Amino acid sequence: MLFYWFLKFVAIGPLVRLVFRPHVEGVHHVPRTGAAILASNHLSAADWIFMPLALRRRVTFLAKAEYFTGTGVKGVLQRAFFTRAGQVPIDRSSASAAEDAIRTGLRLLRTGRLLGIYPEGTRSPDGRLYRGKTGVARMTLETGVPVVPVAMTYRPRRLPVVGWNLPAVRIRIGEPLDFSRYEGLAGDRFVERSVTDEIMYEIMTLSDQEYVDVYGARVKTSMDATGASASEVVSRLQPPADEAADRAPETLAG
Repeated sequence: MLFYWFLKFVAIGPLVRLVFRPHVEGVHHVPRTGAAILASNHLSAADWIFMPLALRRRVTFLAKAEYFTGTGVKGVLQRAFFTRAGQVPIDRSSASAAEDAIRTGLRLLRTGRLLGIYPEGTRSPDGRLYRGKTGVARMTLETGVPVVPVAMTYRPRRLPVVGWNLPAVRIRIGEPLDFSRYEGLAGDRFVERSVTDEIMYEIMTLSDQEYVDVYGARVKTSMDATGASASEVVSRLQPPADEAADRAPETLAG
């Protein structure tokens, strides 16, 4: 735990703030105490660095298991870094592994943690917002904790003196989402899809991203297999326009 605060306030945090100067909005929406889920879009491998720097509370992420299983010097250093930073490994290779990840998330939330989750399940292949997986809905419905939507955005920025190109980072944090109206309905796949779509709608609104009604992981798999671009794959996988309009995420508040 001490290593996490060392990274945030000494080793990494000050340098990141100085160089990137991330702009943050809506920090007051994050509960000061108690469990909550931070549900964010996922555009960069650096997302998990910038978001925690914006908050006073510690954030625990469910990190992919590959970060903990590398070999050689790089693997040892990477494993030590993520372990000491308090990140929790999850296996994303199968349905049973996904269930284990959800149970891990539930355990962390029941101890009052602030849990960071990327509902898309993978980084966006082209900057658009992809369909969310329902694990986040399962966690909020089983625990009753609020879901705080977060949007990470990056735009090109050129430093005038040295001529470097660095991203301008913006973090927008929305109002907590309360799903108590669905109490007792965890496990209902239609309710969990509705909850997930509401969360993705809020992230879409905060980020101004175009929404794609396809899982990002499926798009990446097809890209690797065919060599096609993300747009080409999406055009084959996405539902027809009239059906997609019916399935686009909508706010269900009220």
